[in-house]
Amino acid sequence: MYNSNMAFINDLRVRFAQDQFKFSKHAVDQAILRDIAVQEIREAMETGEVIEDYPDDKYGPSCLVYDVTRQGMPLHIHCCYPSRPIIKIITVYEPDPRRWIDCRKRR
Repeated sequence: MYNSNMAFINDLRVRFAQDQFKFSKHAVDQAILRDIAVQEIREAMETGEVIEDYPDDKYGPSCLVYDVTRQGMPLHIHCCYPSRPIIKIITVYEPDPRRWIDCRKRR
């Protein structure tokens, strides 16, 4: 995984706080389809945790971040590593409990 887990998530948080992120077309489509607001993504990134790491992803190293928004909605944010100048959000979704255990581990 990128550096250490704590440095990794802190780098992601800093980038989001500084608006150094963008959405892929897929992420925009999914956020609209699933009625997920940018503010909810920001909230989840403030205290989220990296639950999966994809260093060999075909589009470049990425990870899956999980947290619960202030409104109580669990959220998964798949984004690229903070080693890039701008964090790219690949997709965003509310985890399906039929596919996830406590939203953190795949069934």
